[in-house]
This record gives sequence, C-alpha cells and structure tokens, in this order.
Amino acid sequence: MTKRIKQSLTIINKLGLHARAATKLVQLANTFEADILLTQGENTAPANSVLALMMLESGQGKTIEVTCEGKDAESAMSAVKELVQNKFDEEE
Repeated sequence: MTKRIKQSLTIINKLGLHARAATKLVQLANTFEADILLTQGENTAPANSVLALMMLESGQGKTIEVTCEGKDAESAMSAVKELVQNKFDEEE
C-alpha cells in the first residue's frame, strides 16, 4: 500500500521559493522514492521541477501544502519540512 501524507508549511526565508531555494528542493526531492507535490492556492507543482516551483510564486509568509506519496513519503516529508524550516540553508 502506498503511503501518502500531507502537511502545511510556511515559507519563512526572506526571498521565498526563488531559483536557488527551488534548486535545493529539487535536489532533495530527487533523493527519495516518493512523489512530492507543493500546492499554493489553486496551483500545484511537482518538487522535481525548478520552473514549476518558481511559478508558485511562494514568497515569505506564504503557506504551501506539501504532499508526499510513495515508499519514502515519511522521510521525504521530514526532509522537506527541515529544509523549509532551515530557510533553505540561506544566510539572511
């Protein structure tokens, strides 16, 4: 049975989900056997596409819903949550 989990996260880094942050997320997402989707409002983007993630226009303070589905769903969610909470490892 495929595991599917959802969680809402708030973007807290100053520049939001810009190119560098999106690239970090894509690199992270590609290490898991899970489909990771980010949803903001009416728009959804796969976490393995920098362009799609940037089109969400997720700025500081925006809430995104992260959905992870697959064998590594739990560990993928944990890693994505940590990346967002660590402000995508950016100095501000």
